[in-house]
Amino acid sequence: MAGSTAAAAIVGGSLYGGYTASDKGPSLRYFATVMKKNKISPFLKNNPSIFPNTSVQISSTGLWESKKRSRAVVVSAKMFVDEMRSVAMKLHTKDQAKEGGRKSSSSNKPIGKLQPSVEGYLKFLVDSKIVYDTLESIVQNSANPSYAKFKNTGLERSEKLVKDLEWFKKLGHTIPEPSSPGTNYARYLEQLSETDPPGFICHFYNVYFAHSAGGRMIGKKVAGMILDDKELEFYKWDGDLKELLQHVRDDINEIANSWSREEKDHCLEQTAMSFECSGEILQLVLSS
Repeated sequence: MAGSTAAAAIVGGSLYGGYTASDKGPSLRYFATVMKKNKISPFLKNNPSIFPNTSVQISSTGLWESKKRSRAVVVSAKMFVDEMRSVAMKLHTKDQAKEGGRKSSSSNKPIGKLQPSVEGYLKFLVDSKIVYDTLESIVQNSANPSYAKFKNTGLERSEKLVKDLEWFKKLGHTIPEPSSPGTNYARYLEQLSETDPPGFICHFYNVYFAHSAGGRMIGKKVAGMILDDKELEFYKWDGDLKELLQHVRDDINEIANSWSREEKDHCLEQTAMSFECSGEILQLVLSS
């Protein structure tokens, strides 16, 4: 079920309409806070075939409850994070993702088809660190209440990168200074966070979620090519990564629930800029 059609999740079950196993959409924590406000009861009443032999009513907690089953049934319209993901996937090439909307070219060949260097990889890690330093400093110190939701998500990467750079240093490698791709992006994020919260949240989402998906794949390929399969801390998380990501999805959905359609569209428009800035940093892997 796509577009504005409702997607379903059954407590204790395995039905996640419209979502893949790796992206199950909004969790119950989010539904419990917004379902009553959204008032989606007509959908269930007008589409009884979706949950046959089930009569549904709204409970005081905001969850839909089945009178004939012991488990709750939750239904929601398409969430904003789904829109963010859709826009992001269209900016991938077919080589990068099967859902990619762009054709592959010589300028965006997968890392695995090119030859990275340790020197270039260090530049990539250093510039990545300054971006994560900036993102994490903003959410920790900003007075914006929306950003406070992203404190201590478990997705933070700065401390992990400190450990990785120290490991390279012990091996005798020289750690470079941050270069313009990283410093320029960090400066842009600082400005955006002060003047454009929806735009900033777009970048926050894309930086962390891209690293948890394609970033891990790239890290594994690079490690196999130049690091004897060494798994860096940059690609490790404390706790269940899927759960960590889901909590952030829920928080973004909750924040976006108060935005106008214009603000949501503006947020989505920042996706291309996020890809451009992150892409410049990724290209450092291939430099010498």
